[in-house]
Amino acid sequence: MSTPETGSQGNGLPVVSVRDLSITFSTDDGDVHAVQNLSFEVAEGEALGIVGESGSGKSVTSLALMGLHRDTRAQLSGEIRVAGIDVVTASDQEIRAMRGNDIAMVFQDPMSSLHPQYTIGNQIIEAYLTHRPTASRAEARRRAIDVLDRVGIPEPAKRINSYPHEFSGGMRQRVLIAMGLVCEPKVLLADEPTTALDVTVQAQILDLLDELRRDLRMALILVSHDLAVVAGSVDNVLVMRKGVAVERGDVRQVLNSPSHPYTQQLLAAVPRIEISRAQRRAQLRAEREGKTTPAAAETPAPSQRSTDEEPLLSVRNVRQRFRIRGGLFGGATDFYAVDGVSFDLYRGETLGIVGESGSGKSTLSRMIMRLLEPTEGTILFQGRDITHLPERKMRPLRRDIQMVFQNPYSSLNPRMTIGDSIGAPLRIQGERDDKLIRTRVQELLERVGLEPSHYNRFPHAFSGGQRQRIAIARALILRPQLVICDEPVSALDVSTQDQVLRLLAELQEDFNLTLIFVAHDLAVVRQISDRVLVMRKGKVVETGDSDEVYENPQHPYTKQLLAAAPVLDPDAARAHRAERRRLRAAQPDTDVA
Repeated sequence: MSTPETGSQGNGLPVVSVRDLSITFSTDDGDVHAVQNLSFEVAEGEALGIVGESGSGKSVTSLALMGLHRDTRAQLSGEIRVAGIDVVTASDQEIRAMRGNDIAMVFQDPMSSLHPQYTIGNQIIEAYLTHRPTASRAEARRRAIDVLDRVGIPEPAKRINSYPHEFSGGMRQRVLIAMGLVCEPKVLLADEPTTALDVTVQAQILDLLDELRRDLRMALILVSHDLAVVAGSVDNVLVMRKGVAVERGDVRQVLNSPSHPYTQQLLAAVPRIEISRAQRRAQLRAEREGKTTPAAAETPAPSQRSTDEEPLLSVRNVRQRFRIRGGLFGGATDFYAVDGVSFDLYRGETLGIVGESGSGKSTLSRMIMRLLEPTEGTILFQGRDITHLPERKMRPLRRDIQMVFQNPYSSLNPRMTIGDSIGAPLRIQGERDDKLIRTRVQELLERVGLEPSHYNRFPHAFSGGQRQRIAIARALILRPQLVICDEPVSALDVSTQDQVLRLLAELQEDFNLTLIFVAHDLAVVRQISDRVLVMRKGKVVETGDSDEVYENPQHPYTKQLLAAAPVLDPDAARAHRAERRRLRAAQPDTDVA
């Protein structure tokens, strides 16, 4: 990487130069040193990955490069130069001219970056005219159509008049990239641009950024918490921890031979799609027993199920229909979010349900929980038909079926202590002994890795990973037989994600749980699942033993998902990118996400 310490390794003069940057925030609890003595350079056409967990300082650094520290409580020292402009000392007018012209930023959440009341065309045109005031509106419109076409928006001349809510998450992210490119900046800064996206959409966005960078000779700074995301997209990596750069260098060197323990920790936390469930179980068991990881020959085989065993859960031909208004002449049309799904789930098993947004996996989960009543089909739990069971009869069964949701903060009452939240299911089921409830809750808090003394704290006092542990504790307080986990780690840093997955594996073993694990991340699903159900547009396109599906996929959609999964080896990541291009060329009519 081009750094003041190592000298330029890029193909020209640096377009971004940061030297001894420190950023401090004054708080009531004292100064917070968000960034400390950070230095790096990025040359024209070069791609740099800045990697670290939440709180590492990577996003604060990104905002400083854009000059967005102004009029805040941030105290800066050091030097930031972008395309020759001193960002720290430049005037506000110079900074406004720099943004968009010299450096543009793609933020994590496009919906909060795009104005919902303006068409995407108007927003791109406004960005262009701000920096090209002599251009006509007709010229700006042509330019907007060109960049929308360049980032892969179909029928750009028509879609330019659409509003943000009319696009999918992936298409909205493409619009943000188009807005950043409209004035042909020298540097594109992408801050967690794929965190909230499905694995295939993530791959499309990363492929697009790589293609644009090479075609336009544009420098790219890709910020992420996941080393696998940057592996195939950057030339160099800078690893940050608590505001300090702990490791930097060529992406192959850093990922294949990391020197710092923190980098090694991040790499170890990344789920590997090539590691089977049995290997993962053996590894975790060895770690719990204080042993080294067992050799492949010592990896235990999955236990065999008795042929006369009855399934704990049996789902037969379930369908979920929604009525959608706005059809021809204002009439309603039918949409099947789940269409003819069947499977059996046995005690102690983990079933992984994989698919992109809109595949029907979360709707299916809610049907099993009976948060939605199936339109058609049958759901049997412990041999009992619960498909249309009235709520008064369903309530006692909810002791045995619990759910862990994707966003624990939205599923926890912010006005209730975590002790009350975790204990609430016991009270709903009729328990009135406050002392017993408190004891049970505190025991469970300790079991999920939290302090029993935190009983009276509120959700806002905990990190995202801790809140997910609280949600897991609440799901387990009634000692259920089946727990449905709906994207429980998708919003977490890789190391926190790894901690939660380890916790689930331990709890499954200790509590003899049966799990349904819903996710779009194939590597995560393989680590935890015995069998896999692949869903697309409401239907199951492939199902089977986890290892068989991953090692010998039969359906083109499963192959597409596997090709999109991020891998840590940079050369393998490039090979996967080439394979994705081949698959897209073979299926040119594939929908743009």
